[in-house]
Amino acid sequence: MARLTITLSDERHRALKEAAARRGTTIARLIEESLELSGIKSMDEAAVLVAQVREKAGLSEREAMDLAVRETRAARGR
Repeated sequence: MARLTITLSDERHRALKEAAARRGTTIARLIEESLELSGIKSMDEAAVLVAQVREKAGLSEREAMDLAVRETRAARGR
């Protein structure tokens, strides 16, 4: 498992520690859950998700890619 060092304000660190304690979990697990809820996925996880959605939508790989590019650009405001 990888390790990561981040810099937080004292207030943010204290809030994170308190939230973890209230939930009876660790800071690492709380961050992991937050990343999950934010949609952060590995390439393998994303590929599986895209394949599942593409299959359900009945799109070809090219159609799915075109749609993904359009939606991403729209979300980024381009």
